[in-house]
Amino acid sequence: MSAPDANFPWLLVLTASQDYIEPAFQELSGAAPNAKKLGALAPGIWLVELPTTFAELAAVWRGAPPIFARHICPVQYIRPISDENSIAELLRSSGFQQVASALVPTEPFSVQTRILTECVLHPYDINTALSAALAEYSGAALDVRYPVQVVSVVATRYKGQLVVLVGLSRAADNLSAWAGGVHRFTHGQGQISRAEFKLLEALDVFHISLAANGQALDLGAAPGGWTHVLRQCGMWVVAVDPAKLHPALAADRGVQYVCATAEAYLGRSCERFDLIVNDMRMDARDSAHLMTAYAAWLKPEGLALMTCKLPERYQPAILNRALAILQDKYSIQGARQLYHNRNEVTVWMRLKGKALAT
Repeated sequence: MSAPDANFPWLLVLTASQDYIEPAFQELSGAAPNAKKLGALAPGIWLVELPTTFAELAAVWRGAPPIFARHICPVQYIRPISDENSIAELLRSSGFQQVASALVPTEPFSVQTRILTECVLHPYDINTALSAALAEYSGAALDVRYPVQVVSVVATRYKGQLVVLVGLSRAADNLSAWAGGVHRFTHGQGQISRAEFKLLEALDVFHISLAANGQALDLGAAPGGWTHVLRQCGMWVVAVDPAKLHPALAADRGVQYVCATAEAYLGRSCERFDLIVNDMRMDARDSAHLMTAYAAWLKPEGLALMTCKLPERYQPAILNRALAILQDKYSIQGARQLYHNRNEVTVWMRLKGKALAT
């Protein structure tokens, strides 16, 4: 991929939850000291000047992924736009041809467009036109589901002017294969709650494969969104909650409902599980203590997944303490604030000494 000329700084678009953009900036400063905020493009989306290349930042974050920074993409050229003819002008620009020339012809690509302001252009129109031109120019195949290369296009108003920001990167370097890190799920048949999206996103982002016919323990299960997802994945579930499950799950022979709190259930069984999940609404530190108590219930090669609930005003000490508590029994494999999270961070773990390469 060609570098910008000497007069053009290294730029990127950083995306995080609007309420957690400052922790995301702190993560960026730790990975790329002297990174400079240039301006907000939309809530939670900022243009940033880097002191190093995008690839170098991506390499740092591949080794130690951030928690709050959800998506990054490089900006390799900026072009003003005004009307529907802007797509044709974009295709004729030298910047576009530079990006097209940098595509690896043997690797699939996609175009991901975000419109952050009122604009005459539509993401579908940009994606369609640029994808066709790039495929013809480079010979690379279009694959919107599993791209290796991503051409990111961000239409926004910056310094009073409507512009498009364009950059090419490896999909694995963007922190998320989805534009802006926004995972989209359709409402499936029989969906019980929107909490299902949190678990589905976690399984995808952390590349977790669940054991078919495995045994799962769902703490604080009601009304049963996570239990429903686990059943769809082929797992047998013990669902623990003093509140009732959705009637569809209550009638499911693959679900054993236990009317009790997670704390009360601790002494009731000697069963071992392939998976323990916890999406309970409690202080992150208390929830972490509970998960360490349940570590003895996990099979040696099993895994655990939980959400750490954070106060509305983020306090780093709370999350840091929760993670420290978990590390007494677990090896943390990943911790991210996902798109479908709100004031929480999803953490997935294995028992200490049983961490596997992912």
